Amino acid sequence: MLTQHTSTCGKSTGTSSTGARPGRPSCSLTQRHLQRGWFSRTPLHCPHRILSSSQAGCRLCSGKKRQYSASVRASSAAGAADLPAPRENLGDRIGAFRNAFWKFLRPHTIRGTILGSCAVTARVLLECSEYIDWGLAPRAALGVLALLCGNGYIVGINQIYDVDIDTINKPFLPVAAGELRPALAWVLVVGLAAGGLALTAANFGRTITLLYSLGLFLGTVYSVPPFRLKRFAVAAFLIIATVRGFLLNFGVFTAVRAALGAPFVWSPAIIFITCFVTVFATVIAITKDLPDMEGDLKYKIDTFATRLGTKNLARLGTALLVANYVGAVVTALRMPHAFRVPLMVGAHAVLALNIILETRRLESQQHSQLAIRQYYQAIWRLFYIEYCLLPFL
Repeated sequence: MLTQHTSTCGKSTGTSSTGARPGRPSCSLTQRHLQRGWFSRTPLHCPHRILSSSQAGCRLCSGKKRQYSASVRASSAAGAADLPAPRENLGDRIGAFRNAFWKFLRPHTIRGTILGSCAVTARVLLECSEYIDWGLAPRAALGVLALLCGNGYIVGINQIYDVDIDTINKPFLPVAAGELRPALAWVLVVGLAAGGLALTAANFGRTITLLYSLGLFLGTVYSVPPFRLKRFAVAAFLIIATVRGFLLNFGVFTAVRAALGAPFVWSPAIIFITCFVTVFATVIAITKDLPDMEGDLKYKIDTFATRLGTKNLARLGTALLVANYVGAVVTALRMPHAFRVPLMVGAHAVLALNIILETRRLESQQHSQLAIRQYYQAIWRLFYIEYCLLPFL
């Protein structure tokens, strides 16, 4: 083995079979052999007989055994650093991509989209039970898939253009973390937009396709230069409120009634949820930047958080949500024929109390980064709960 290695490397690495005094091992391959134990009989304390099978000592190394052992350990570590990383198998690579893609889609927004579309659909079916045709279920599933594609495009294009900011604010996101290469991220967002638009055009007609295209357009100008309207606080919250509040609810309501063949008639419950969620989406839009102030300040992104500060903005968001809940209670009391008053009043009173308690906890923890994230997550939980209530209101 030694002779073959010497001829390959071209460096003197040890004692030859003739017994000539060797040189010091100097190539990385020899160091790897040492690390892997291929020369396990070698007395590592002697640099002049390091690859020899002889166990005899060397008078030149007398008194230097300890120092040389440390030297060999260091060179072995250096050789280990030269070793190539083990290649992942196909299953590991697929699993890593799946996890990165899921994070790329921003799961909390996916949950909101699924809950919103399913809740509005359920409400329409309850109001138009005579038109129900279970043969339309596959078409409904395609509609949800189209919405998820649009959602993925909007959050994905934002990550591509926010990668520098996200390295500070959200380093766990896959593009910022290097788990998804920018080129692959571009392939994903283009595919999501094209796929969603194709599904909508093929299954839901001209009006819904135009609404869907409007949502994609607003998501684009929100993130993409030279528009990049997310830099402006008012424009940013108006876009988010429009897409998540009006377009989602009105679009799903219109699409479901059209698919059932039911005439278009405004529903009090749909009017309520559209107005309620538009206000709620406004709160999400202005509070989403609470955890991101460091990066936004560095890159001069104008948000309500950088304008008002954490404490004032959290109080503003809570005040808007409480006012929204009070409005829901008043709506139920004024329209008892259209809503289940006990549920409408009781549920929204409890939810209003919940956000007040969350705000008190935020302030008791001195607006720490962890407390801010918990407060923002609590807002999303309340958002989900509202959609869960919709079919029963």
